[in-house]
Amino acid sequence: MSRKTKKTDLLGVVPIKMALLAMGVPTMVGMLINVLYNLADAYFVGNLGTEQMGAISIAFPLGQAIVGLGLLFGSGAASYISRLLGNGEREKAGRVASTALYGSIFVGILVIASVLAFLPSVLKCLGATETILPYAVDYSRIYVAMSVFNVFNVMMNSIVTSEGSAKMTMFALLAGAVFNVVLDPIFIYSFHLGVTGAAVATGISQIFTSLIYVNYILQKKSLFTFSIKECDFSKKIAAEIFKIGVPTMVFQLLTSLASVLINMQSREFGDSVIAGMGAATRIISMGSLMVFGFMKGFQPIAGYSYGAGDYSRLREAVRTAILWSTVFCVAFGALLVIFPAVIVSCFTAGDMEMIHVGSCALRANGISFLLFGFYTVYSSLYLALGRAGKGFVLGACRQGICFIPLIFVLPVFMGENGILYAQPVADVLAAGVALFAAIEFRKDLNYRWKEGREKNRK
Repeated sequence: MSRKTKKTDLLGVVPIKMALLAMGVPTMVGMLINVLYNLADAYFVGNLGTEQMGAISIAFPLGQAIVGLGLLFGSGAASYISRLLGNGEREKAGRVASTALYGSIFVGILVIASVLAFLPSVLKCLGATETILPYAVDYSRIYVAMSVFNVFNVMMNSIVTSEGSAKMTMFALLAGAVFNVVLDPIFIYSFHLGVTGAAVATGISQIFTSLIYVNYILQKKSLFTFSIKECDFSKKIAAEIFKIGVPTMVFQLLTSLASVLINMQSREFGDSVIAGMGAATRIISMGSLMVFGFMKGFQPIAGYSYGAGDYSRLREAVRTAILWSTVFCVAFGALLVIFPAVIVSCFTAGDMEMIHVGSCALRANGISFLLFGFYTVYSSLYLALGRAGKGFVLGACRQGICFIPLIFVLPVFMGENGILYAQPVADVLAAGVALFAAIEFRKDLNYRWKEGREKNRK
């Protein structure tokens, strides 16, 4: 049996628990590693001062927004590729992969060049104060320019995972993260570059990850050749990529927008509040991105099973994903509730107001985080099955439809506490919406399963 056959067997033949472990755990670890890029910067920069910590907090949503371009092409193509492989259309899946690769790089370069042209103005719009702005410009100028490699990495992460090579994505991200942790103190302290050094270290690490993916392609370990000759921007392929990719990118942009709105609402309370909420956001993102990572491993299995008409396997995958992700969310949330001050203290040289703000935010989010796994399974599932409309609405609930009104309304009545509790309240509301989606999906799946059994009997 060839290596490429084993990859597709993992998606459609291997028992669900083994398949989820093989696919979900590596992508989960990979996303955790990706978070380490940002946490490493926050940890080392936090010792430079509150303004410097505020600077990378301001830049964080900008970088995440640019990464959305990689998700636009990568997640959209990955969903389509999984369904095509499940239906036996490997050649067409290869054209989709090549189209996503070169499309993401081209669009990424255009967007990054535009942002750099107006960088100071962009940072002010993101909530930078006069004291934070100089550091934010120094950091973001390099951080944004090097994000083109991160666009490529995120796109490749999705494509490689969709073909059943989750361990490869974990290795590539792990190598880059180790580089970043090693280089951060060298460039920040040994070379006395401060926040600029953090950006340089992150950029070099992203380049290293990109080189690993390039080697993976050149060594022909992928199911696909990623040849520019295979690019196919036909209406059919573009529509399939964008109908899932656009909602996924919007979710990423909403995540970035949520961070921007938190920074803007925190600005009137001072730099310590911006820094405290920035630290809390990064820590919470570590848990949420690990869940998202697990779902990136779950989605190809769900999409492949759906494409192959194996509804019993799909139902088992959903049930197992909910159980495992919820167990993780309860454990992670408990850590945030029990040790908030200890965790936030790692990101400051002793700013007590920053520690207080960050601790309160972690405690509140830790409680609501136990609902996050259930919500994320269904928001990911609809996109994996190609149901873009319902997937978009469900995915936009947490940090869009529910969060945006709350971040404006709650501070009016609760002041600073309104900023702290906006996301937890939004989490509860989004989980309620996911419950209705779950009921509808199970009814539909039971109908398809029964219909399939009747056809087999005939």
